Amino acid sequence: MSTTLDSRPDVSEDLVARIPPIVDLDAHLVEPADLWSSRLPAKYREIGPRVKYLPGGTPILDGGAYIEEPGTEGKDVAWWFYEDHKYSVKRLIAAAGYPADEITTQGVTFDEMRPGCWKPKDRLADMDMNGIEAQLCFPNYPRFCGQLFMRGKDKELSLLCVKAYNDWMVEEWCAGSEGRLIPLCLIPLWDPELAAAEVRRNAARGVRAVCFSEIPPFLGLPSIYSGHWDPFFQACDETSTVLACHIGSGTKTPRTSPDAPDAVQGTIIFGNSVGSMTDYLYSGVFNRYPNLKVLFAEAQIGWIPYLLERIDDVWETHRGWSDSHLYTEEKPSSVYWDHVYSTFFKDAVGIQMLDQIGEDNAIFESDYPHQDGTWPYTREQAALQFGHLDQPVIDKLARGNAIKLLGLNR
Repeated sequence: MSTTLDSRPDVSEDLVARIPPIVDLDAHLVEPADLWSSRLPAKYREIGPRVKYLPGGTPILDGGAYIEEPGTEGKDVAWWFYEDHKYSVKRLIAAAGYPADEITTQGVTFDEMRPGCWKPKDRLADMDMNGIEAQLCFPNYPRFCGQLFMRGKDKELSLLCVKAYNDWMVEEWCAGSEGRLIPLCLIPLWDPELAAAEVRRNAARGVRAVCFSEIPPFLGLPSIYSGHWDPFFQACDETSTVLACHIGSGTKTPRTSPDAPDAVQGTIIFGNSVGSMTDYLYSGVFNRYPNLKVLFAEAQIGWIPYLLERIDDVWETHRGWSDSHLYTEEKPSSVYWDHVYSTFFKDAVGIQMLDQIGEDNAIFESDYPHQDGTWPYTREQAALQFGHLDQPVIDKLARGNAIKLLGLNR
């Protein structure tokens, strides 16, 4: 079985040796088939998330979500069923170990993916191969911030599904890893008071990060300007829980035209992170909740210097008509440095501008097991991009900033 990369990056062993064990704040997992069926009350087991093996269909990507139905012939693949939602487990999200031309949106079985995608002990082994000391993993099937359960018809079931995922995350995925697998939990997006309660429930057992949408209005939810999210933000502020906003967590992705190839969306998807970061810097949220921190995952970093320049210019130059001072009387960029962090894994341009991004605000990641990921050559990719920097800066990007942000004991 080949890797997701054609070959080892051409970088010297001396530079690779400068990369310390990495603390990775953006990887992914594939939920095991019994995650919900083993935890939900009996009355919900035939309507809650469960896996069936049926022939694959033809998935259509629509606004960041797949529309698909099982086929009528061909080999069986793993399908998730939940209420009226159907989703096949795709090679695209379990790409580690496969060459690029074999990575498609077609369905696969659990046996056709690396066990490290869904088994914690095998994940630790794959991390060892890759120079990863510790790792934070985003969900797959519920989507990157749990928006699947927000759309559920039965909200009692939705809440039970969120809690079941979080219990599995803490009690099975991370338990026994000696802190190497870092818990990342979901919230009930449809109710900020319930979300706050779930943050506090998980913080009490050591969870320091929670998934959230880059742009809640894209999910039909109120904006961060509205005050709607204040109970949730307050809970995160009090418990030092980091908001982890992954690209695609708004579901709606930038698109130029219906006939543009999906490669266009794949290229410009970071645009949602640009919009989200702009919202947070204009909103005054960080002034009201001074301990609140936001992590932008998989958005890369090269675009940040221009955003910081532009946002301050608009705040000042266009103050007469743009309401730029409506929520903040401080320059928007002034709150960036203590509150905003971003992960990257392929961004040589960003490294060239690291002094404008902040050597304390950038965090290297692996994106395992996705096609974009750098496994099993993550240390080599790190060395290629920033192995030439001073050792204290290398240490911050590879692990120090992640440890400090999440208060890890490493």
